[in-house]
Amino acid sequence: MSTRFKLYIEPEALADIQNAVDFYNSQQPGLGVKFFKKLGKQINILKTNYSAFAVRYDDIWCMPLSKYPFMIHYRIVPNSKVVIITALFSTHIDPVQWHSRQ
Repeated sequence: MSTRFKLYIEPEALADIQNAVDFYNSQQPGLGVKFFKKLGKQINILKTNYSAFAVRYDDIWCMPLSKYPFMIHYRIVPNSKVVIITALFSTHIDPVQWHSRQ
């Protein structure tokens, strides 16, 4: 049986999520809800499969969001059994901008 980690979403990541939901709702009513549900399912995967994805920036791991052009950026705190989601970042944005957020 695999270890389950707790999830924590930083306030800046929550703002990223809200911005993405708002964007998709502006494109088509209800699309933001579909996006949010997909995101929630993928975030829950991190509770048990947190190390299945690539380390991209120092201690930041990235999980691609299937069907959407976003990466979930997170840190793993093994001693506390916590996954900290630090950002939801569009793959269309220059990665240099990620470094300004750290």
